[in-house]
Amino acid sequence: MKLYIAEKPSLGRAIAAAIASTLGKPNKNQQGYIECANGEVVTWCIGHILEQAQPEVYDSAYKKWKFEHLPIIPEQWQLTAKASTRKQLTVLRKLVKQADSLVHAGDPDREGQLLVDEVIDYFKVSKTKKSNIKRLLINDLNLPAVKRALAKMQSNTNFMPLSISALARSRADWLYGINLTRAYTLQGQKSGFNSVLSVGRVQTPLLGLVVARDNEIDNFISKPFYEVIAHLAIFEQTPVTIFTAKWQPSEACQPYMDTEKRVLVKALAENVVTRIKNQPAKVTSVNKQQKKQAPPLPYSLSNLQIDAAKRFSMNAKLVLDVCQSLYEKHKLITYPRSDCRYLPSEQHKQATKIINMLANSAQVFSQHAKNADQTIKSKAWNNSKVSAHHAIIPTEKSTDKCTLNSFEKNIYQLIVRQYIAQFYPAYIYDETQVELTIAGGLFKVSAKTEQQLGWKTLFQVNKKQQKTNKEDLTEAKLPPLEQGDILHCQQGELLAKNTQPPKNFTDATLLAAMTNIARFVKDKEIKKILKDHDGLGTEATRAGIIELLFKRQFLQRIGKNIQATDIGKALINALPDNATKPDMTAQWEAELNAISEQNSSYQHFMQPLENTLTKMIQQAGQQTLTGLPKIAFKPKRKTRKYTNKTTKKKAA
Repeated sequence: MKLYIAEKPSLGRAIAAAIASTLGKPNKNQQGYIECANGEVVTWCIGHILEQAQPEVYDSAYKKWKFEHLPIIPEQWQLTAKASTRKQLTVLRKLVKQADSLVHAGDPDREGQLLVDEVIDYFKVSKTKKSNIKRLLINDLNLPAVKRALAKMQSNTNFMPLSISALARSRADWLYGINLTRAYTLQGQKSGFNSVLSVGRVQTPLLGLVVARDNEIDNFISKPFYEVIAHLAIFEQTPVTIFTAKWQPSEACQPYMDTEKRVLVKALAENVVTRIKNQPAKVTSVNKQQKKQAPPLPYSLSNLQIDAAKRFSMNAKLVLDVCQSLYEKHKLITYPRSDCRYLPSEQHKQATKIINMLANSAQVFSQHAKNADQTIKSKAWNNSKVSAHHAIIPTEKSTDKCTLNSFEKNIYQLIVRQYIAQFYPAYIYDETQVELTIAGGLFKVSAKTEQQLGWKTLFQVNKKQQKTNKEDLTEAKLPPLEQGDILHCQQGELLAKNTQPPKNFTDATLLAAMTNIARFVKDKEIKKILKDHDGLGTEATRAGIIELLFKRQFLQRIGKNIQATDIGKALINALPDNATKPDMTAQWEAELNAISEQNSSYQHFMQPLENTLTKMIQQAGQQTLTGLPKIAFKPKRKTRKYTNKTTKKKAA
């Protein structure tokens, strides 16, 4: 008997439906699994059906938190069954034992790979059966896509590096969270803070970013700075052409500028204004280039969450939930928990069906789909950039028979627009940069003239949004100029401005910080290691991490701004720098990616981590925590006999 193990029931039902369609015979639904007419069986996990064992499972003495127990590092790692899914685990155990061959049908990402692999390992499947496991990768729950996936299954052994990477991450999070949470909670108790001080490998550096930004804003002192604008005229032209150019301070002005090259001395700027009035302006350089801009790539989850936060003020968790609904319930989009923005080359064959479906739909994007050039193959189709999963795109299923709420409509339209853009020509514009000399000073002006709107046609529906998007610059014009031309500077204008504090994080900018953490890393060597896509957490976990910080009352929302609470600030102030900065955990994320790409190993990652953890525990023991509010210990209330006495206790 061949047994398919899906990650969740919806995926299992999609696989069973595809098998039934191929056979032309119906399935039999059983409790926790589906029997197909050819004898094959489809079953499923319910998300993570197993979890890392708590410390007291390894040793009952760990039930009481004591500093001398730390660090707790298991010699033999153990998994325990979740109480809520124990019944399904029993079904899986029976079916795995009966099966002659297995098909791994976890979600096509790092976590999905580990989730099913750890179930198979938990049941101690024989080496022979394990070596013959097939891997079924499904990005689209619609029938034609599932059938295509069933026809090209791979060996599960090809994905072992991905599974090992996820295993290393899972154990690293356990070690870091369990040990440091216990260490700092115990130290906090000495200061009268009798509540849990939760510390996490990802959540704490993320909280640290917000606290650091809040401190920058609180401590910011605005300073005035000055710019000079030259008003230029060409009297030879009719009508007279007037435009402006901006002064570029010379090296001699450096003593009067800040690190951002802003002039801080008003008298210096006023002197320039006086000097250039009614002076000739000589054109010293004219550089005109035609530039092409390719369409933005299809979405990964983080990029979609960032855009949805900007356009619709949707938080990351809401976007993820909406995407799951569009994927599982409506089957309108491909697998959403993707960190990839590229598509496999063979997917271009399905593009015609997708574009035609969109063109024939009764939706706002139908006309754009009709105007799409299906012969165009953008840089999005690139096999070398695709691993287990690809970018989020619409499926072949029409929305016309789907009832979508406003959130689902907004997210779906974003995904559709980004996909249709791949079939539009490049945005082409002429960029002209002009340099002028006036009274010995350098002035510059640049402008661009659109030649072909191309894919930007799709992004001009909302003019208000267009103005706020840096990519949608308004067209600027300059008169025809050549090097050596002599113009007339009518006057100079002094612009007095003030430096602005950094902005509070929002849902969009906090997600952007997580996905491009290298910008916040101080260590230059680590900065070199990190790639553009390396970040804090994964596509599947980032939304949950942000929500966890709100749930633990470390973060709060004030309008669209995200700020740290007093508790959050006190926690960060109590921790050592290496626990609150992203440097260390960002490096770990880079190493986890290296494991999945077979450029590193589990041992190479875990051994230094254990050594680092031991040192951090020692540091914690030497610190006296200050700045935390006094919180008295509150004993648990005794429950009455008729209440459910079962409680879940989590160490971290």
